[in-house]
Amino acid sequence: MNNFDLITQQQQLDKVIAAYQKATVLFLDTEFVRTKTFYAQLGLIQVYDGTTGVLIDPTYDLDLSAFWTLLTNPSIIKVLHSAHEDLEIFLHYGQCQPTPLFDTQVAASLNGFGSAVGYANLVHQLLGVSLDKTESRTNWLARPLTPEQLDYAAKDVLYLEKIYHILSERLDYQQRLDWVFEEGRYACSIRIEPVKPELAYLDIKNAYQLSERQLAVLRALASWRLQQARAKNLAVGFIVKENGLMALAKKMPDTLEDLLQIKSLLPKEKQKYGLSLLQCIQEGLAVDDLPEKIDVLYFNTRYKSDFQQVKDILKSIADEYVIPIEMIGSKKLIHQYLKWVWNDHQAPEPLLNVGWRAQLCAEKLQQITMK
Repeated sequence: MNNFDLITQQQQLDKVIAAYQKATVLFLDTEFVRTKTFYAQLGLIQVYDGTTGVLIDPTYDLDLSAFWTLLTNPSIIKVLHSAHEDLEIFLHYGQCQPTPLFDTQVAASLNGFGSAVGYANLVHQLLGVSLDKTESRTNWLARPLTPEQLDYAAKDVLYLEKIYHILSERLDYQQRLDWVFEEGRYACSIRIEPVKPELAYLDIKNAYQLSERQLAVLRALASWRLQQARAKNLAVGFIVKENGLMALAKKMPDTLEDLLQIKSLLPKEKQKYGLSLLQCIQEGLAVDDLPEKIDVLYFNTRYKSDFQQVKDILKSIADEYVIPIEMIGSKKLIHQYLKWVWNDHQAPEPLLNVGWRAQLCAEKLQQITMK
């Protein structure tokens, strides 16, 4: 197990957390299970400071408050690979985010390794080590954990240290090291505020098809579903599936008999939630503050030409700096920029105009004439 201690007692945890307070860098990973639940079920936390490695078992009765505080220590760099799911776990269980954050997947993209390179692939490319990934789909909630599971988990942070030092040295030479930390701050910031239930309807596919009144009904339905999912710790699709919500918003049944005729609703959804769904529909029908029709960028007559202009600029920059275009300006970020331009700069400042992206893109994007 690479001399990593398994932490199952509070005294062990307190001792190692006190030692980690003196570290300058911590290498982190988590193992979890997420099938039907809304929140990932945390099975293991791996921590390494370059000398001492531990595997914290949160299934024991441990007070992790000192560990969550450790993650927010601004003097200690936190290194993770592809951190987005780990960030969700830290937010849910610890109400915190690891700052400052160095994501080695982001760092690799900024160092010419392509888009979203996996951990095992990066370890092989940089260190020549082939990792055994047979435990990647293991049940991290089952106990006892096997020696193979513990060894797999330890290696996820053991090699992270070596990768970090290689990438940070290269990026420092390229004057891109600050870019990684900027991305880390942004990744943490967008997870601090959970989705507001009243805005959950905006994530429903094809909601743009609905009228303002139908959107008000969908808003009530999606808000209720999200609150149920959080309260029951069930993925939203296990409450009521998305196509069922859309069918209800379109048809707006006002009796249980009418609701039972909707084929898009599963029998168990009708049986368990029928009355609650009818109540949501009535709420949506009664409100005066109707949501605006959803503006779909694709339907704008300027979309195709304007999108291509921005993409061509970003592609030329990506080629020049050997950075994946997805890293500089994904489709989502291009859409954000287009909204800002089309709304006469009244929309929130797009990410393409901020930080390192602005250094690379802003001047060239300003030269585009979009009519």
